[in-house]
Amino acid sequence: MSIDYRLDGPSEAPLLVLSNSLGTTFELWQPQMAALAQQYRVLRYNQRGHGATPLPEAPLTLEILGQDVIALLDKLDVERAYFCGISMGGLTGLWLNRYHPQRFHKLAVANTAARIGNEAGWQQRAQQVRQEGLAPIAATSPARWFTEDFQRDQQPLVTALTEQLARGDAAGYAACCEALAQADLRDAVPYMSAPMLVIAGEHDPVTTVADAQWLAANAPNVTLAVLPTSHISNVACPELFNQQVMQFFAV
Repeated sequence: MSIDYRLDGPSEAPLLVLSNSLGTTFELWQPQMAALAQQYRVLRYNQRGHGATPLPEAPLTLEILGQDVIALLDKLDVERAYFCGISMGGLTGLWLNRYHPQRFHKLAVANTAARIGNEAGWQQRAQQVRQEGLAPIAATSPARWFTEDFQRDQQPLVTALTEQLARGDAAGYAACCEALAQADLRDAVPYMSAPMLVIAGEHDPVTTVADAQWLAANAPNVTLAVLPTSHISNVACPELFNQQVMQFFAV
């Protein structure tokens, strides 16, 4: 299988899939690993065009991103798992809850929406990245990802994540932007039947609290949590993030 993935935690524990955001690798989940790997067999993977995971030959779509998770479950011979995704990874989780809910006990989706941004914006970003590379996008990412206070107080961490994005695969990033340009699950939300935790960031300018509230109002089985963070809530607020996810999965 061409998907770049890693397993941590007890082999006999329930499987938990972690799906990261656009422009990051599975190392984004490091703040969760000490807590989650005590109780779960944690599967981290890099989405298409990220890390060592190649792009498909066909144009990338949200369906391909979702089917990759199902393929990983099949490869590991896991009938049902838990799932936690953030941003683009959260949108992948929404797709899975609509089209493969029987494969998941529960799903947590953070800092995401049934429709993230708009087609024109994503196509423009894809074109920019193909022409200029990832450095200009990386330079503006801290303002989207973190509050001003977090940027000031955790400057080395913010710099490390920004530099990682700048070193990423521009073609892979652009292809994911083009997939996001077409991804719209608003009509599918009422059919997302598996229990789902929706985590919003109080200061998130990308996927807002209103986006999360809309999911909670329109999906049949949602628990809503709002954390005092911006867009990358698992990094900015790891203790509260871990607490919300683990409590939700444990019930």
